[in-house]
Amino acid sequence: MSVPLSVLDLVPVREGSTASVAMRESVELAQLAEQLGYVRYWFAEHHSMTSIGSSAPEVLIGHIASATTRIRVGSGGIMLPNHAPLRIAELFHTLEALHPDRIDLGVGRAPGTDPAASRALRPFDAEQFPEQLRELQALSARSFPPGHPFASIRVVPDEVKLPPVWVLASSGATAAMAGDMGLGYGFARHFSPSPPLPPIQAYRRHFVPSDRFPQPHVILGVAVICAPTDKEAEYLASSTDLAWVRRHHGGFAPLSSPEQASAYAYTPQDRVVVEGNRQRHILGSPERVVALLQQLIADTSADELMVTTMVFGEEERRRSYELLSAAWGH
Repeated sequence: MSVPLSVLDLVPVREGSTASVAMRESVELAQLAEQLGYVRYWFAEHHSMTSIGSSAPEVLIGHIASATTRIRVGSGGIMLPNHAPLRIAELFHTLEALHPDRIDLGVGRAPGTDPAASRALRPFDAEQFPEQLRELQALSARSFPPGHPFASIRVVPDEVKLPPVWVLASSGATAAMAGDMGLGYGFARHFSPSPPLPPIQAYRRHFVPSDRFPQPHVILGVAVICAPTDKEAEYLASSTDLAWVRRHHGGFAPLSSPEQASAYAYTPQDRVVVEGNRQRHILGSPERVVALLQQLIADTSADELMVTTMVFGEEERRRSYELLSAAWGH
């Protein structure tokens, strides 16, 4: 396939296991992904969720980059309102210095957590996201005009540039901003209820070439469960069905096994949530998954697919990426 595949690792924590184990499994999965030909390995920032072990993506990025040699490693994304732009500039200059030309900086404006944890993070107003992003870039490039309060600031290490920046958003206005700024663009189809095509079109329509992005580049996040048969993929997906129902009710418990999830007493309202989750998932045998992904590329003109797979068993998760890679022709 001409469109490359990448990995979004949410560091899923299984019931009966721990986040520490999940992080160690991420190292093994990243090494496998590199061997299989996936081009990027990204982590998303989440807080106060016992089901997801990626509360510090910048630490995981450095760790995974040290455990691999070629695959690009980055954030998908850093939730910029949770941070001072100078701090993110320093972190990613440091990562770029340690792992030259292998780091990506994806940024978003969502809190990545519940309201209580968001308050504990002391976030900026999410409406300031465009200004924060411009400040981040100006700090990195030392492009503030003389007399500006930040004109004298040096982001150390100062001999490297900020890694390529990707804006992760589902709104047309933010996508258009990413295009105007000459940045990459990512749409999280794996959880967004909004259709991806309108913001993708807005991004391409407004795109202005830049040093990092001479051409527009759209990454589409997709939830995939690939198994030897359609029936097994459907069975494995029951774990995410229950996870979404719990999330709908405000809970973020570790991922349940398919056996436990299949035995859960879903209400009619729960079934509606499950159906919404299934519509965002691409499930089945390698042949079925590839056909559905090809159709998705045709519908959106995405330049790259970033695959996230949430299943209970680590062996089944690894196998899903292996089957997809082989069917994709890596």
